[in-house]
Amino acid sequence: MNIRNLISHLLLIIFLGVVQIFLLKNLALFGVAFAFLYLLGILVLPISLRTVPLLFIAFSLGFLLDVFYETIGMHTAAATFLAFVRPLWLKAISPTGGYVDSEEPTLSEMGLGWFLSYSLPMVFIYSLVFFTADQWGTGGFFGVLNKSLFSSIFTCLLAILVQLLFFKRRRGI
Repeated sequence: MNIRNLISHLLLIIFLGVVQIFLLKNLALFGVAFAFLYLLGILVLPISLRTVPLLFIAFSLGFLLDVFYETIGMHTAAATFLAFVRPLWLKAISPTGGYVDSEEPTLSEMGLGWFLSYSLPMVFIYSLVFFTADQWGTGGFFGVLNKSLFSSIFTCLLAILVQLLFFKRRRGI
């Protein structure tokens, strides 16, 4: 990863964090579907990024959101767990020839089917951790599953929309 890519990814993460804090903080569809668009910043980091820097980025972003949301570590725990699981999931859904080191797991690079099979389970895992911590001891298991499922779908739809509108497309697409 060169310095230009590093700066562009850091700006994307900062931008998505600001959008999450100021625009999506109070957005909830029917009280069950919450938008966690800032996860897109973690999900589209290059595949070649090592686990320790990925964990540090996710922890920092989750901590920043916890400060503004006043959620006492729930975003931090869920984002760090997402960063921990990401390399394992990328290895599990790896194509036959493997990945190119410079590839980014974005919609334009990998296609819609692959991106959904990558992002939907990852966001669902994040949502499970987040809502389990949120509902610990007070809510039922089905409430956690309900919020996790609908929040995952809503977040993935927003992530696809953002990528279609704002990410540059490959030549020929």
